[in-house]
Amino acid sequence: MSDTNLIHKKLSKLFFDVFGNYPTGIESLVAHGSLRTYFRVFGKETSVIGTYNINIEENEAFFAFAKHFGKLGLPVPEILAVSEKKTCYLQTDLGDTTLFHLVQESLKKDTFDEAVIDRYKECLLRLVEFQVIGNRKLDYSIAYPTPNFGKKAIFDDLTYFKYFFLKLHPEISYNESKLYEDFEKLTDFLCEAPANFFMYRDFQSRNIMIHNDKCYFIDFQSGRQGPLQYDLISILYQVKAQMPQVVRDELYHYYLKCLSKHLDVSELKFETYFSAFVFLRLMQVLGAYGFRGIVQRKTHFLTSIPYAIQEIDRQLTLLNIPLSLPELKGIFQQLSFLKTKYTLPNDKETAKFQIEINSFSYFKTGIPEDKSGHGGGFVFDCRALPNPGKYPEYRLLTGLDKKVIQFLEKEKSVHEFSINTQKLIAQSVENYLERGFKHLMVNFGCTGGQHRSVYFAEKTTAWIKATYPDIEVVCKHLVINSDEQKHCTT
Repeated sequence: MSDTNLIHKKLSKLFFDVFGNYPTGIESLVAHGSLRTYFRVFGKETSVIGTYNINIEENEAFFAFAKHFGKLGLPVPEILAVSEKKTCYLQTDLGDTTLFHLVQESLKKDTFDEAVIDRYKECLLRLVEFQVIGNRKLDYSIAYPTPNFGKKAIFDDLTYFKYFFLKLHPEISYNESKLYEDFEKLTDFLCEAPANFFMYRDFQSRNIMIHNDKCYFIDFQSGRQGPLQYDLISILYQVKAQMPQVVRDELYHYYLKCLSKHLDVSELKFETYFSAFVFLRLMQVLGAYGFRGIVQRKTHFLTSIPYAIQEIDRQLTLLNIPLSLPELKGIFQQLSFLKTKYTLPNDKETAKFQIEINSFSYFKTGIPEDKSGHGGGFVFDCRALPNPGKYPEYRLLTGLDKKVIQFLEKEKSVHEFSINTQKLIAQSVENYLERGFKHLMVNFGCTGGQHRSVYFAEKTTAWIKATYPDIEVVCKHLVINSDEQKHCTT
């Protein structure tokens, strides 16, 4: 039995323990930078999120924090069930819409609209509650990997930047001994900031879900006790969100207004340390992008590097760190040397990478012609899968209808087919992005082009949108919608 089948078996048992019946289907979900594996587990009337993670300490931190915050009324997922060895667990399903998704939709219109700004304000109000109220009586002994964001943790972030970004770019010249001195000086300075609050550690828009018109917060398992500034910077300076400085300033002052209802802000010397934390966070982000993108070759992180470089360059003119760090500042100034290697996408000058997805019938339309001139792409034959069209109750429906979706998602072979096709597509997408290609065609065919092929075209479109938000996706159903094509663009 494969590892995936074993995980499905464990999640199915947990689902039965909670709901008294076994799930009708399990599908894999995307986890961008995590080693955890996520699944959506479907029942007849509900769905939950299943997680598999062999890091028991990290799991235990998540369980304890979720329970603590839940008791305080903070909007976090509820842990519904945990396996005996604590490697698998179920939590409430908060859907697929993140705050980052709303930001991306807003950026398409070249604006940061008021609705998105209001969502950020909702998040900042909650952030203060996490930091101040959530901090009270929280047992930090279970925090993973460390109970506090102290000198070692800060220095680790700086060396992460050094080894997984600077060392990978020989274009940047520096004196290691002098850089070490600057790292120590910066670390000592940041350690002076009040740090007896809950620090989420990765408080950014991808970890904020919009569910039932309300913000919910996930992925806080790396939380620890630490300074206030770090989490505020994490969300306001998330580089791919491309937040305008005027909006950032507005939200900064809104956060301080919320904080002042709980604490005397003047005593915290909040602004004194703020700019230094900005650069610390941006260095940590570049280290992460270097490791995930350059070393592990994950395209999402690789394409994020120019945004981080641009943000550091911008903040050098806007912020002033109140201490002398000549070697480090020299490195920041040299980052401009990398702009030719990592260029920001410019849709007005360069066409986006586009994926064309089709559903078709082998008998009615045949395999679609690739008019891009690249000669094809993928053709996946769905005819080996269970066919809803054989049953009278589904005959007039399509793969867009809920009843057909439920019929297919209860089948194990459908989930295996989905996992396998996504792996193949992802391999080509990653390679094509790296090589600068602009088009990929993906076709799903079945007997009538009405049920199975339509279902997989839609499912694959949604998966690509979630996994590769910068890619344009065009989804066409050649049989059921022959006169009109549905565009799904990200």
